Amino acid sequence: MSTTTSPGRRERTTLSMLAEEAGVSLSTISKVLNGHADVAPATRQRVEALLDAHEYRRRGTAAKGSTLLELVFSDLANPWGSEIMMGVQEVAHHAGMSLVLSPSSERHQPGPGWLAGVLRRRPAGVLLVSTEPTPQLRERLASRSIPFAVIDPAGELPPGIASVGSTNWAGGFAATRHLIELGHTRIAAVSGHAHMLCSWARLDGFRSAMGSAGLPVREDWVRMGDFLVTGGRAAAERLLTSDDRPTAVFAGNDMQALGVIEVASELGLRVPEDLSIVGYDDTQVAMLSRPRLTTVHQPIHRMAAEAARIVLRLAAGESVERQRLELATHLVVRDSTAAPA
Repeated sequence: MSTTTSPGRRERTTLSMLAEEAGVSLSTISKVLNGHADVAPATRQRVEALLDAHEYRRRGTAAKGSTLLELVFSDLANPWGSEIMMGVQEVAHHAGMSLVLSPSSERHQPGPGWLAGVLRRRPAGVLLVSTEPTPQLRERLASRSIPFAVIDPAGELPPGIASVGSTNWAGGFAATRHLIELGHTRIAAVSGHAHMLCSWARLDGFRSAMGSAGLPVREDWVRMGDFLVTGGRAAAERLLTSDDRPTAVFAGNDMQALGVIEVASELGLRVPEDLSIVGYDDTQVAMLSRPRLTTVHQPIHRMAAEAARIVLRLAAGESVERQRLELATHLVVRDSTAAPA
C-alpha cells in the first residue's frame, strides 16, 4: 500500500512500489501499462486491480506527442458512417493528426482485443460511435490519460462522459407533423434498433405529434427496424400488403425509407401519390433516391467534428465548458411527400 511521509499526507505511488506489492518485475508493470499481450491474464488482472486501487494515472503520456486520433464504430459502409468519418477526419487533418479506424460490433461495442491495442497505440483521444462505454473501458482509458467522447450515444450516459448527439425527439415530431399538415391521418412509423436511445426518441416524437393532433397511434403500424434497407423492407412488407394500409410512413433513417420505397414500387404503389414517406438523417441517399426523399436533417458531419474537437481539447489539458452537446435537427422537404389521394 502507499506509505505516508507525514500524518494526512500520502507519498506518491511509484511503479516500483506497485511492482513490489504485486510481486512482479518492473518490466511486467510496464507491459501492463502499455497494453502488451505477453502477460498472463491472472497477472494482468492483479496489476490492473492495484493500479485502480492506487488510482494510478500516467499523466500526459497518452496525449503528449501523439499524432493519432482513434474512431471506433461499425457502420463504415453506411452513408451515415461515412459522414461521421469525414467529420472526424476534417478535425484530425486540421490538427496534423492521423485517423485510426477500429471496428465495433453490431451493438457498437469495441472488439475483445481493442482495449489492449489502444493502450499500445496511445492515441491522443478516442471517439466512440453510438457506444455505451463499460466501466472497465472508462477506467482503463482514464488510467492511461486517454480522453474519449461518444458520438450519438446509444443510451443514457453516466455523468462526466463527453458526448455529442442531436435533437432526435424534435426530429421525429417535425417529420410526423409535416405528414399531418399535408392531411395524413393514417401514419405508420418504422424506427431503428430497439437497444438505441435515438430510435425511441424519434418514435416518442412521432407519438407526441400524433397525440397533439388528436390522432390515434395504431400499434400494429409501429415497427422497430435495423437502420438498414432490409429493416425498411421487412416493415413495409407487413404494412403495405393489406387493403388496410397507412397512407404515410415515417422511417427512422434514410436507408429504411429506401426499403419502404422499394416495396411500395414492387406493390404498384406510387410515391408520393399513393404513399408519402419521410426519412431521417439527410445523407446523400436522400438526394439520390427517386423520388428525392423528404427527410429530417441530422448534422452528422458537425456532430463528429464537435466530438473530435472536445477530445483534442481534453487531450491538451484544456477545460471544456460544455462536454455534452445536442445539435438541432430540421426537416428538409423534397419529393417523397404529398397530400393523401
